[in-house]
Amino acid sequence: MENFVVSARKYRPATFASVVGQRHITSTLKNAIERGQLAHAYLFCGPRGVGKTTCARIFAKAINCLNPQAGEACNECESCRSFNEGRSLNVHELDAASNNSVDDIRNLIEQVRIIPQQGRYSVFVIDEVHMLSAAAFNAFLKTLEEPPQHAIFILATTEKHKIIPTILSRCQIYDFNRIKVEDGVEYLRYIADKEGVTADDEALNLIAHKADGGMRDALSMFDKAVSFCGNTLNYKDVAATLNVLDYDTYFSVTELLLSGNYVDALISFDEVLSRGFSPQVFISGLNAHMRDLLMAKGPAISLIEFTGTLVERYKAQAQKCDEGFLFSAISLLTEADGKIRQSSNQRLLVELGLMKIASLGQKKNEEVGFESFDISIPLPDLDATAQQRATTNEVQTPTQPTPAPVGVNTPTPAPTPAKATEEVQEAPAASPEPKRRPTTTTRVKTSSISLNQLLSGGAKTASEISEEESAKAERNEIEIDPQCEEKLNLAKEKIIEALLASRPRIGSRFEESMTVEGNTVKIEVQSQELFNEIMQQKSDIQKLMSSLCGARGYIELEVIVNEQIKASRPITLEDRLKHLITRNERLVEMLDILGLDAE
Repeated sequence: MENFVVSARKYRPATFASVVGQRHITSTLKNAIERGQLAHAYLFCGPRGVGKTTCARIFAKAINCLNPQAGEACNECESCRSFNEGRSLNVHELDAASNNSVDDIRNLIEQVRIIPQQGRYSVFVIDEVHMLSAAAFNAFLKTLEEPPQHAIFILATTEKHKIIPTILSRCQIYDFNRIKVEDGVEYLRYIADKEGVTADDEALNLIAHKADGGMRDALSMFDKAVSFCGNTLNYKDVAATLNVLDYDTYFSVTELLLSGNYVDALISFDEVLSRGFSPQVFISGLNAHMRDLLMAKGPAISLIEFTGTLVERYKAQAQKCDEGFLFSAISLLTEADGKIRQSSNQRLLVELGLMKIASLGQKKNEEVGFESFDISIPLPDLDATAQQRATTNEVQTPTQPTPAPVGVNTPTPAPTPAKATEEVQEAPAASPEPKRRPTTTTRVKTSSISLNQLLSGGAKTASEISEEESAKAERNEIEIDPQCEEKLNLAKEKIIEALLASRPRIGSRFEESMTVEGNTVKIEVQSQELFNEIMQQKSDIQKLMSSLCGARGYIELEVIVNEQIKASRPITLEDRLKHLITRNERLVEMLDILGLDAE
C-alpha cells in the first residue's frame, strides 16, 4: 500500500504564486529579492495555518537561487535542487517551543558564524519565537541586531504581543491575514480536482468557514471528509462528519420564528439537542445566521463570508426579514449567549429566547397591511342641556375614543365655556372644506408610535415621518377642525398651565411665544437643544392640546429656533411657591401657621 500523505503536506505551496490569500506579503518579498534589498531579520506573525513557515521556506530558497526569475526560485540550479531534496546546508530551522533556553541560543550563535558552503546566505528560521525565555531573548539581541553579512533571520510567531519590544524593533514585521472563505473555497476546489473528488459549493463553504481562516485546518477537514464520504462530498455528509449544524437548520428555524410559530421552533431545537449539539452551539450559530441576514439586506453583503448558491439563499431570506426584527433578534440572542455559561438551565434559557423572537415575528405579521390612521379627538363632555342642544342642531361628534397622551400628566379638562359651546353648536352642519396646509416641520406618526419608541430608535425618524404627513396633507387625507384656531385660543391658558405643571421648561416657551394660526401652534425657542427636546415629545404635546381645546383632527406644532431670544432664568423655589400660591391661596396661611419659608 502506498504511504498516504496528508493534503496539508502534499499540496504545501512551493512558490510565492501558490501561496493562498497573502498577496501583500509575497509581492513585497519578491520585490525585495529582485532589487537586492534584503533585511537581516524578518518577523512573520499571524494566525495558525496561514503560511508563515511556508513563506519563510520559499523566501530562503529564492534568495539562494543562482538564477532567480522575477523573484521566484528557478527550481533547476543546484541550490534549489538541494533544498527540494532536503539536503540544503543553507537553511536552518529551530523550534523555539522546545529550544527556548539561553544554551540553545548560544548554540545558534555559534552556527551563525559558519560561512555557507554553497549559496550566498545562511537562513535561520525560528518558529514559535514567542516561546523563548526572557533570558534567551536578551542573549539573542546583539546577534539579531548585527549579524554577519551572510546571515538572515526569519522569526515566525502566532502571538506577536509576547515578543519583547527590543526584538520587534530589530525586525521587518509582516502581518499575515486570515484566509478569506472565498480564497479557501477556491483552493479546496483546486485540490479536489487534483484528487478526483467531486464536491458541491456548500460543502466546501462549510469546510472553509469551519477552518476560521486557517488553510492547514481546512485541508485537515477536507481529508477527514474524503475519508468518510469517498470521492463525492455533499453538504449533509460533510456537516455530519465535522459535527457542525448545517445551514438548513438555521434557515428553517428562522422561517418558523418569522411566522411566529414558536411551537415548531422549540421542536426543531429539541431535534438539535437530540443530535448531540449543545444549546450554546445552537444559539451562537443562530446569532451568526441572524447577523448574516442583516448584512445581506444591503451593501454590507460583502461582509458575508459565503460564496455561490449560499449567498443567494441568504439574499432570499433577508428579503422576508424586517430590519427591526433582525436587530431585536440579534440583541436577544447575544444577551442569552452571554448568560448561557452561568445558567443552571441552558435549555430553558434558549427556549425563552426563541419564544421572545417568535413573538416579534408574530407582531410583525399582525402589522402587515396596517396603515396609519387620523386622530379624531371628541369634544369635551357637555352637560345634559348642551348635549340636548347639540342633538337638536345635528352636531356630529366622533364616537371613537382618543387614547390618553403618553407620558403626560394631563389635568382633567375643565368644562367648556358657555360662549365657546354656543359657538360650536351654532356652526353650520356642512361647513366648507378648509384649505389643507402642508406641514414644514417634523411630524410624529399618528399610529402606535410612542415617545419610548422614538428614543429607542424603534420608529422612523422625524424627517421621514414629516415627508409622509406632508404628502398626506397635500392629498387632503388629514382631518382638520374648521374652528381649530378659535378653540385653541380659548384653551390657550389651560394648555400653558398644563405644560408648566408637567414640563416647566417647555411650558415657559409656550407662555412667552405661543401663537395660533389655523390649526398650527407656533412657538420660538432659543436653542437647538430645546428644539430637539420638544420634537421628541411633540406627539404627547399635540394630544394634550387636542384634549384640552376639544378640536377634532390634526393640530400642527411648529417650532422655530431663534437664538436671539434671551434664555429664561432658571425656575427657582420662589417661583414654584408663587405658582402654587396662585393655585391655592390657603397655602399662605399654612406656611404662616407652620412657620415655614420657601426653603
